[in-house]
Amino acid sequence: MTDGLLIAVLAGLGGMLGWGFADFFAKKTIDKVGDMATLTWAHVYGVVVIISFLYARNSSEGTSLQIPWEAKELVILAFFGVLQAFVYFFVYRAFAKGKLALLNPIFSSYSGLVVILSVIVFGEIIGGWQLASLVVAFLGIVTISLEKDSLRIRKLKLVKIHGIFDILAASLMAAFWTVLWGHFVAGKDWLIYAAIKYVFMSITILLLSFVQRVNLRVLNWHTWKYFFLIGIAEVIAYGAVSIGYSQTSHLSIVAVLSAAFSVPTVILAHVFLRERINNFQILGVILVILGIALVPLL
Repeated sequence: MTDGLLIAVLAGLGGMLGWGFADFFAKKTIDKVGDMATLTWAHVYGVVVIISFLYARNSSEGTSLQIPWEAKELVILAFFGVLQAFVYFFVYRAFAKGKLALLNPIFSSYSGLVVILSVIVFGEIIGGWQLASLVVAFLGIVTISLEKDSLRIRKLKLVKIHGIFDILAASLMAAFWTVLWGHFVAGKDWLIYAAIKYVFMSITILLLSFVQRVNLRVLNWHTWKYFFLIGIAEVIAYGAVSIGYSQTSHLSIVAVLSAAFSVPTVILAHVFLRERINNFQILGVILVILGIALVPLL
């Protein structure tokens, strides 16, 4: 395994664990204070965390902060921040409506679209076996949506999953964001770019909360610790994938492995939230995770 491939795999796994834990912690607060309040406070804490991390890195290296002040760079970073804010907006709204163990595997399938876009737009070379593994992932998504009666020839019906349209919108946005961000940050200072993008994203989320007149007076001993944990997990995820995108050319590997965050989330939701899934849904989750995991390995 080359150094670049190792970095890509570790970056993908870091994104998987970071976003997986963030989504689980989010579910702990969304049901109590709402999706937008959770989204807003989590990213306020996230800004503090990522800026602290940026300051600590520069202090340890004895270097000054090199902010890209060019108007073009800042506009592009603002675009990425706003787009990602709306990804979270739709994801969290979906979580407020539906079941975490079902929605997360569906959202994670955006990585398949990332691979397709990367091949078509940027000419990334993907083998036939890797494309076949994506088919496995999408078959898993279909299986997740089946009822017992769906196997009857005369009655083929998909389960009505609450939050499905929100999660699909988020998936499309996330796919385009990932491909574009991966190529934009390549070869650049991943931490400073991720931090600036994160600030723009958090400002957008705060503005969305003000427009919707969201009640943000929800800080208490129970909620603030989860907001803080979400912020830490988010920063870990963004930092990990940004390292992978900036230091390697394996965009698909980073994207696909990080999108497997449904693995820790579903396990945590089943163990701690007592969310039950039927046999079809279990099979679907297995197929999704298997298909995603095989993309960079075949």
